[in-house]
Amino acid sequence: MSFSRIIGYERNISLLRRSLATGKLSHAYLFHGIDGSGMKDTAIALVAALFCSGTDACGECPSCRKIAALGHPDLHLVQPDGAFIKIDQIRELQKDLSYRPFEAPKKACILENAEKMNPSAANAFLKTLEEPPGDAILILTTTHVDAILPTILSRCQQLRFPPLATETIASLLRETGAAEEPARIAAALAGGSFERAREILEEEGLQSRRILLEKVAALSLKEIIPLFTTAEECAKDKDNALHLVDLLKVFWRDVLLDRSGSAGITNTDLLPMIRSISARHSLENIMEKLERISRTRQALTRNANPRLAVEVLFMGLADQ
Repeated sequence: MSFSRIIGYERNISLLRRSLATGKLSHAYLFHGIDGSGMKDTAIALVAALFCSGTDACGECPSCRKIAALGHPDLHLVQPDGAFIKIDQIRELQKDLSYRPFEAPKKACILENAEKMNPSAANAFLKTLEEPPGDAILILTTTHVDAILPTILSRCQQLRFPPLATETIASLLRETGAAEEPARIAAALAGGSFERAREILEEEGLQSRRILLEKVAALSLKEIIPLFTTAEECAKDKDNALHLVDLLKVFWRDVLLDRSGSAGITNTDLLPMIRSISARHSLENIMEKLERISRTRQALTRNANPRLAVEVLFMGLADQ
């Protein structure tokens, strides 16, 4: 994994390259941004560069191949064990970092989803930041920087990975061979993540989105069993529920634009369905449904029960 593989974050990569070239790397970094922005890939690329030539990874040497397989003895990857990163994981990491490097110039740790450290784990990790091992570089990633302890934030150099512009993502997709309309739609649905946009295209996400939206649009309060069944299918967990809500937000925004005669519809391939729905609803009713969708997303981010939240949302969106 070399820096050239990281797309859209040239400023962050330039800063890391300069730090490597001058030998002024921080002992601890916090990468924060949206999911799928490439934070983990950037962390791996940084470690690969440090372990390889000191400026960038060649991708061919034994060290680079081990890092690509996440099998380098001096690279330690910490991920949530279930819902949290636990204190036993941090203690094991502290033990590993206390040893001298086996092959590389330094030990390295990538701690993913740092916001998921439980309080005891976070406090234990803080001690590592306060008294860092001499031969270690620590890289934390998070999509919820506001959930990180201020004392941890203050001891890390922070790099933000913001959402990419829709047109930037669409242009990058076209450069990889995607057709104009699918590239534009996938970019608009990706929430600023090039990786997510690429997944939408590669995993036939556009067709899955069509099927899902058609199913939700056909729901009726006169047939409550299909409504609950669809909610169960769509809200197996929080991530699935959030994905559904984001699709519905874009879709009903398109309905609003069509009803008001405005341009800028995202789901242009679903225009007949959008126009059929907009013709049946007033602007006030459409705005009410968009507000329901927004409230559901807020509830999900606050750990509401995904299935229950989606059931209530579907009852508010379904035809009478």
